[in-house]
Amino acid sequence: MTDSLAFRPVVLTRLLREEWFLAISILTCLVVLGFEGPLLKQLADPFWLALIFLVLFAAVLGSALSVVRHADHLAERLGEPYGTLILTLAVTSIEVMAISAVMIHGENNPTLARDTLFAVVMIILNGMVGLSLLFGAWRRPEQSHNLQGANAYLGLIVPLATLSLIMPSFLYTTGGPHPSAPRQMVLGIMSIGLYGVFLMLQAGRHHHFFAEEDELPVKHKARPAPRSLWLHTILLFAYMGPVVFLVEELAKPIDYVIETLRAPVAFGGAVMAVLVATPEAISAVRAAAANHLQRSINIFLGSVLSTIGITVPAMLAVSYIFAHPVTLGLEGSDLVMLILTLAVSIITFASGRTHVMQGAVHLVLFVAYVLLIFQQ
Repeated sequence: MTDSLAFRPVVLTRLLREEWFLAISILTCLVVLGFEGPLLKQLADPFWLALIFLVLFAAVLGSALSVVRHADHLAERLGEPYGTLILTLAVTSIEVMAISAVMIHGENNPTLARDTLFAVVMIILNGMVGLSLLFGAWRRPEQSHNLQGANAYLGLIVPLATLSLIMPSFLYTTGGPHPSAPRQMVLGIMSIGLYGVFLMLQAGRHHHFFAEEDELPVKHKARPAPRSLWLHTILLFAYMGPVVFLVEELAKPIDYVIETLRAPVAFGGAVMAVLVATPEAISAVRAAAANHLQRSINIFLGSVLSTIGITVPAMLAVSYIFAHPVTLGLEGSDLVMLILTLAVSIITFASGRTHVMQGAVHLVLFVAYVLLIFQQ
């Protein structure tokens, strides 16, 4: 009994040492909540604008990274594909909350959801995939992955991306570029329905499509401690709390930059996309560098699929409830970049093996996307 009592302070001390950023996140929330008025009045000062933006961005990003860290712990204990599914859904929840907060706060930015979705797709399918393949090929001529899993992801990403971001550009009506309520309902039902079928496939009879060839079946793995699972789950949701509040505050300096300093309209979407994609990018690159390419693929392709399959219906619902119109269809160079990215992604994962040249191609496309943001 004495050993048990001595063990508790040790565990508590280690927990406080590891979760110190939660205190910073909560403290940032309290400061913003108590001094929101004076802080926002100083946005006209470039120094204070940059300082407030960087502090809020760092707090949101740090909390998101902590969410991913605990999701990674759950992933290690539950195995594939269940662990990656938890990671993907956690990050997608952050994305939905972030875009919803900016949409509700902004006065008139109907392209925000579209720009953010497009930015997430470009950052993940080009930036994240490029870095993962390059780091994975650093010491190995080639890396292999489960071809059936990649095909399953791309088999849904291509049609959902086409229906959500390409097709609306050719369905304009007399009411303008915003989709009508019936079209929104149909698109939302199709997206959720297809993603639901995919989840049943991923977690059901075809879960081996998303596991590495040498990975042991889940039933042979040691059962994780229930206390450990519950602790990581509680901390995951604890970190998501500050994200919900701080991302809405971050929307205010972002709107100020766009409306006052005449920054590119896509800037807000790109910032939100970076917040969403960075935590998963770190996990994907680490997995590829450790020669676990299948886990890396599960992360970045799963993230794109959940972004389109869940975020699009959520944004359409927010648009209807709060009467904020949305424009989904891409135009001009963005439309070309999306089609090119989808085509190159199909080629990249078509053989079941990847190498350094494919990573370089995706990074070049990512650089082209960044340059195009500031030329529009």
